[in-house]
Amino acid sequence: MTHARVTVLLTTSAVIAAGVLGVSPAHANDDPAVPPGTEASASAPVEVDPNDPDLKIPDGATLAQAKVLDIKTVVEEQSGDERREDTNTSVTLALQAEVLFGKDSSKLGGEAKSRITGIAEEIKTQNATRVRVFGFTDNLGSSAHGDVLSKQRANAVHDVLSQALNDADITYEVRGYGEQYPISDNSTEAGRKKNRRVEVSFPRTES
Repeated sequence: MTHARVTVLLTTSAVIAAGVLGVSPAHANDDPAVPPGTEASASAPVEVDPNDPDLKIPDGATLAQAKVLDIKTVVEEQSGDERREDTNTSVTLALQAEVLFGKDSSKLGGEAKSRITGIAEEIKTQNATRVRVFGFTDNLGSSAHGDVLSKQRANAVHDVLSQALNDADITYEVRGYGEQYPISDNSTEAGRKKNRRVEVSFPRTES
C-alpha cells in the first residue's frame, strides 16, 4: 500500500551574521510575493563602520573551525500510523500502538509482523549493532499500568525484531516508559493516539 507522507525539516543551524553586523533580522511575510526584508514593517539597515575595532579579530586570534550542526528530518505518514526521524547520527522509527496491538493489549496483530520486519530490513541496511526498543502509552489509566503495558509491548516488538535479524552481534535495550515523553497533547484523542507508540532507534551508518 502506498502511503502519503508529510515531511518536516528541522535544523539547529543558525545564521549569526546579522547579529554580528547589528542588522535587525527580517521576518518572513505570509505573502510569498513580498520578499523578506521589504515588508512595510521592515527597518532600514544600520550603517556599519568597517573600521570599527569591535568588528575586527584581535591580533593573534583565529576563527573556530567550521562545524556542521545536527539536522533532523521528520517524515510521518498522513494517517499518522508511522513516523520516522533521521539525524546525522541515528534513525528512529515509531509505530502507533493501534497498528501493532489490540486495545490495552500487548498481543501483536496481523499487520504487526510485516511492519516490524520492515524495520528489521532498515536495521540491516544501516549495519546497526545497537538497537533500542522503547514503549510508550498515553496518560489514561494508572501510571503503573502504563509502565507495565508499555514494557510488554516493547518486549513483543523486540521478540519479532530479534527473530527477523537473527544476529548475535546486535545489542538490544528494551524499556517501557508509560506516559513519560509524550510527543503530542494528551488532552485530545488524536494526541493520545500519537503518544501510544513503540519506537525503534539505532545508529546510522558512518560515512
